[in-house]
Amino acid sequence: MVGGALQIAGLLVGGIGMIGTFAVTGMPQWRVSAFIENNIIVFETIWEGLWMHCIRQANIRMQCKVYDSVLALSPDLQASRGLMCAGSVLSFLAFMVAIIGMKCMQCAQSSWQAKGYIILVAGLLFILSGAVELIPVCWVARTIIRDFYNPMVNVAQKRELGEALYLGWVSAFCLIAAGAIFCCFCRCCEKTRSYGYSTPTHYPTHSQHLYRKTESSYSRSQYV
Repeated sequence: MVGGALQIAGLLVGGIGMIGTFAVTGMPQWRVSAFIENNIIVFETIWEGLWMHCIRQANIRMQCKVYDSVLALSPDLQASRGLMCAGSVLSFLAFMVAIIGMKCMQCAQSSWQAKGYIILVAGLLFILSGAVELIPVCWVARTIIRDFYNPMVNVAQKRELGEALYLGWVSAFCLIAAGAIFCCFCRCCEKTRSYGYSTPTHYPTHSQHLYRKTESSYSRSQYV
């Protein structure tokens, strides 16, 4: 029962991480315009994402435009495109493998050992997808912070951390946590199977001790 609860918890956490990864990949709020020093045009907000940039005016109208070329992006955003797509595919694959290996799935010609290996693969895929997602999110955040404190960068070009980055950290944490849950479940199953198949140790009973003692004393008296 505990194992089933762990699997359901891991699947739910992994599903949240997968949905968050999809959302982060498509969200334009990776870089947000910073209102500092002379940049006091607060009625216009600029969003920069992996696929498009948007301009929102006074919370009323928003215009978005897809990037004309990948070469127009900065190196961190170019790499983030591929990494986030890879993380999305890995998280979806891990979610599907976890469903196949769930304890409640009764498949023909399946054994506990095979299901344990499937759960282990799902856990490793979840951890890998979380690590892949962390790379672009941390890279873009580092670039934003570096440019923000760089006096050589124009104030109008400085950006702040967008909502997509915070959601990306949460999603990556959920994916890694789901992977850890599935790996721990597989480890517990291995220990349970090893304990179940271990041969019991037979200890001599009290009657056996008395029989051996009587037999040894009788043999000695007969010898004398």
